[in-house]
Amino acid sequence: MVKVVVLGAHGQVAQIADRFLFADKDVQTSLFLRNAKRMEDKKNQATIFEGSATDAAQLEKAMKGQDIVYANLGGKDDIDLEAEATIEAMKNTHVKRLIWISTLGIYNEVPGKFGEWNKETLGDYITEYAKAAKRIEESGLDYTIIRPTWMDNKDEVDYEKSKKGEPIKDTEVSRKSVAAYVYYLIKNPKEDVGESIGLGKPGTEGDKPSWY
Repeated sequence: MVKVVVLGAHGQVAQIADRFLFADKDVQTSLFLRNAKRMEDKKNQATIFEGSATDAAQLEKAMKGQDIVYANLGGKDDIDLEAEATIEAMKNTHVKRLIWISTLGIYNEVPGKFGEWNKETLGDYITEYAKAAKRIEESGLDYTIIRPTWMDNKDEVDYEKSKKGEPIKDTEVSRKSVAAYVYYLIKNPKEDVGESIGLGKPGTEGDKPSWY
């Protein structure tokens, strides 16, 4: 039995990942979110914690006894503070394994016109997510950072991975694909430890995602 706490559990990718986790009898799931009422209907499938992901003490309550922290947090104004609080809480509760959702472009790894468009569109978002990722990389935790390309709601699992230092040319990927990779890491916690993984759908190269 593996015990997982999902931070930012009401996020779109997290809710898809939750479905994978709830269906697996060998996974015990806890959900952490700002407003617990949003996921009251899941109280028979998971332990639910309410709190702010910028508050290490509140995070600690949810992390005690867990094996893996899956952080699906967002918002450029808070992400670096959330990273700091997550690291502090994990160290205080002696949880080592972290799966952290970031974004593409934090290493200037997106070339060409797509890279220019991505940088212009995301702006400060990239800067703040880069700060948070650097904090995670220097934390000493057993982390995997995931950098999805632009996400859509297609009902498919189709992705390829790239490592830090490799260019990302794919422009899009489904949220279900990102959730499936998160679930894979939870089931295979020794995979991609200490890696920052770009995730994109093969064959979606271009100047920007197809729906723009």
